[in-house]
Amino acid sequence: MSDTPKSHGRVSISATLQPRDLMTDRPRLKGAWTAKVITLFPQAFPGVLGQSLTGKALEQGLWALETIDLRPFGVGKHKNVDDTPAGGGAGMVLRPDVVDAALKQAAIGTPPSRADWPVIYLSPRGKPFNQAMAQRFSQAHGITLLCGRFEGVDQRVLDHHRIEEVSLGDFVLTGGEIAAQALIDATVRLIPRVLGNQASTEEESFSDFLLEHPQYTRPAVWEGREIPEILLSGHHAKITAWRKAMAERLTKERRPDLWRAYCEAHGRDPEEDQEL
Repeated sequence: MSDTPKSHGRVSISATLQPRDLMTDRPRLKGAWTAKVITLFPQAFPGVLGQSLTGKALEQGLWALETIDLRPFGVGKHKNVDDTPAGGGAGMVLRPDVVDAALKQAAIGTPPSRADWPVIYLSPRGKPFNQAMAQRFSQAHGITLLCGRFEGVDQRVLDHHRIEEVSLGDFVLTGGEIAAQALIDATVRLIPRVLGNQASTEEESFSDFLLEHPQYTRPAVWEGREIPEILLSGHHAKITAWRKAMAERLTKERRPDLWRAYCEAHGRDPEEDQEL
């Protein structure tokens, strides 16, 4: 019997230092969008990303996920990855030499351009993550995500590697792993064929600075509450107009910032007294 490996056609195979029998083998289509996650808790992945449509797409090789354990890059007998903050203060800071080694490992086989392959540090002081950012990330070849812990990461390694800091919101998590999964989910669902119906991503919240309109389904009457009559009329133009009006109303009430952006994009006065 020949030892020559069989051709996998469009499926690509990547080398790994981890024994293959300890891994879950998944096909990876050539050129598939890939997320590389540097973390102290690789066992936290894929987590929820392995479920539902993102999980199915992962199994089909439409996108790929690689975790890079930060601990083996630690220094000394105990593989320390952090140290006390310069100038004093509480907590610990991830060392630049340790993070640098992990980033260099993650960079193998990736394009040098940050437009083609963004490198992101999940941080509460970063730029707010939004749908436009997810769209930008989905159009790259892949992404590297650095999950912080403790008091953060030494600034020098962030500057040296031109790392973009991104925040999920004005709150603090114990680490970047949950934020990384949220960012990956929001990005992966924009990749063609992941959702199946691409129109779903075009009509949902934030696609045009508007929140999504209310949704309804059967039964037609529930607990005395009826589905709006217009949605049962079969008149598609009127349904479209109603949905847009509801989206505008919700956006104006709940997200004044998005409402101002929407009005600016459409040449409207955000203070206009228009019944929505």
